[in-house]
Amino acid sequence: MTTKKGSGKTSKTEPETNDKPAFRDDDLERRRRQLDAEIAARRQGGSEGERGAKSGGTTGYGQAVKLSSEFIAGVAVGAGLGWTVDRWAGTSPWGLIVLLLLGFAAGVLNVMRSAGVVAQPGQKAPDKRPKGSDD
Repeated sequence: MTTKKGSGKTSKTEPETNDKPAFRDDDLERRRRQLDAEIAARRQGGSEGERGAKSGGTTGYGQAVKLSSEFIAGVAVGAGLGWTVDRWAGTSPWGLIVLLLLGFAAGVLNVMRSAGVVAQPGQKAPDKRPKGSDD
């Protein structure tokens, strides 16, 4: 407790004012609205992979089942075709080995396409170079 100048009484002093500007309610409200608008814009303009997963209505578990079944289907089709070629041409086990490997590669490619890592056939990949570069 301190004494004020000019009075002999002991009392609390007024808090000192800082040179920092105080935030006002209207300023905070303006900033909150601006942040809400930015969040809404980002939600609408989400990435293609997110849009594809949400529009299909698949959840994480559904997406996992879809990706694993696409991979297994590629491997199974390759193995089936390889076995058929071996029986027809009598080239056992080379047809099975070659077509099983091709089925594995096709399964991986299907999974990458479904996940949005690789462009679909007939689509151009976006140019990731910055505009104005002369490389």
